[in-house]
Amino acid sequence: MFNILKKVFKKTNDAIKEIAPKKKKYITKEEFEDILLEADVNYDLIERFLEDLPNKIDRANAYNRLISVFQYKADWKEDIDARPFVDMIIGVNGAGKTTTIAKLARYHQKAGKSVLLGAGDTFRAAAIEQLSRWATRLDVPIVATRQGHDPSAVVFDTIASAKAKGVDHVLIDTAGRLHTQTNLGEELKKMVRIANKAMEGAPHRKMLILDGTQGSSSINQAKIFNELIGIDGIIITKLDGTAKGGSVLSIADELKMPIYYIGTGEQPDDLIQFKANEYVNTILDEIFI
Repeated sequence: MFNILKKVFKKTNDAIKEIAPKKKKYITKEEFEDILLEADVNYDLIERFLEDLPNKIDRANAYNRLISVFQYKADWKEDIDARPFVDMIIGVNGAGKTTTIAKLARYHQKAGKSVLLGAGDTFRAAAIEQLSRWATRLDVPIVATRQGHDPSAVVFDTIASAKAKGVDHVLIDTAGRLHTQTNLGEELKKMVRIANKAMEGAPHRKMLILDGTQGSSSINQAKIFNELIGIDGIIITKLDGTAKGGSVLSIADELKMPIYYIGTGEQPDDLIQFKANEYVNTILDEIFI
């Protein structure tokens, strides 16, 4: 796991090395501040990290401060006994939503679970085609229709089909809604309502895909979606392509939501569960002896 994380956060760690080229037993508060700024941690959060720290900071000091942002009560919803377990996948276009759905499907396949995809992004024909190609590649069934069709109907049909066939997991795609498009926001709310009509309690999780290359700016997206329908957790993509790996700290601090997974590449197997302690240690390994 650590080797994978070191690969994912290579650009972030390379940026840290420019600020702190030599590992030390202790760093100053000013060095700690510069490192966190370079990794795209929100400045207000950095100021809180620095409060009451000694002038000479060791690894234990740094670890305790960074891990503290993950010490909130978060409902992972993993103990829900539902079959099918329905995940609705949400996020703006370009965040890596469709690819992440394919990764989640593969993740469940490797655990021996059956999966059904729902092509609920009927706003773009390309989205339906892309998800259908992934379904073929992974040998996973999909419920899909034509562009312009009612996405709530796709939601209902997908869940109904999964119930009839005894499928373990349902993954439903949604259009890449922008917060300025009020009608699309209302459509998303309707999809959530219809999911619950198809199966009480569904969707069991509403997972938001955030593009790691956007850094802390993605927090505003998350807040808007959370106000619309209530987000249960986050998946962060493209962290391997950015030096903004510290934004994970800002996202966790601002949103107080579980970070379920992070993307580690572009292939179906490139998805891992996020573990806060391993993430923090991967960063600190580049700073301290």
